[in-house]
Amino acid sequence: MSLLVVGLSHRSAPVSVLERASLNADAQLKLVQDTVAADPAAEAAVLATCNRIELYADVDKFHAGVAELSTLLAQHSGVGLEELTPYLYVHYEDRAVHHLFSVACGLDSMVVGEGQILGQIKDALARAQDLHTAGRLLNDLFQQALRVGKRAHSETGIDRAGQSLVTFGLEQLAAGADVRTWAEGKKALVIGAGSMSSLAAATLARSGVAEIVVANRTFERAERLAQILSEGDDTDVLARAVPMDAVPAELTRADVAVSCTGATGLVLTADAVAAAVEGRTGVPAAEPAGVRAG
Repeated sequence: MSLLVVGLSHRSAPVSVLERASLNADAQLKLVQDTVAADPAAEAAVLATCNRIELYADVDKFHAGVAELSTLLAQHSGVGLEELTPYLYVHYEDRAVHHLFSVACGLDSMVVGEGQILGQIKDALARAQDLHTAGRLLNDLFQQALRVGKRAHSETGIDRAGQSLVTFGLEQLAAGADVRTWAEGKKALVIGAGSMSSLAAATLARSGVAEIVVANRTFERAERLAQILSEGDDTDVLARAVPMDAVPAELTRADVAVSCTGATGLVLTADAVAAAVEGRTGVPAAEPAGVRAG
């Protein structure tokens, strides 16, 4: 028997597909039960979050296992197999183990290093144990993944990765005062919705800013990042998404702006910042400061 994972995530599928394929608690239970009832699978567990749906199974045949797990995902998600297939990824044996460990460490998350995934992995294992669909293979795999994820967070500080640049900018704005005191009531604009922008936004949220506006060329990705920020357990930040053409208007209302995209040219220019300052009404609490990364 061998470990197989079939799934889709924010890295492989657009937000519209992920939202349609989302599984409620009952659907997750039924998916796990139907998987072990299928011929190729002896054990099964499902890891379902707002950004991923992954089906783990112990199978005796690779090709038959991929076909069966893909079909089951399509059936229970309500997205047709032909539509779903282009967005699915497959990992087998060592690669499947490596993938789950990366997920547990937060390396595969939209906000790199986020710790919520550990609780979701723990819940996935507990659900499979309750249904008696996790045998020796999946029990050992998920428990080891939890250990690896906890070590990554405690020994590497991965949840602080990428914060230094934004933190430095906030410290400069605070001018020696406490950053959280300065950030109270402030509004931040984040341009971009990739992994580094997500890190920047998470850092801003933890610093205590009141509102974060996310702008991105793909509006769906901006919406998804805003949703994650709003639902975070450790912050009370108000987050919303806007299209890229709204950046000039949002910049006039922002106290701090972070541009972090994969663009080769300048996304946020000095002229744009100057125009935003001139476009402010009333007396601003602070002129907008920009931090550009990438």
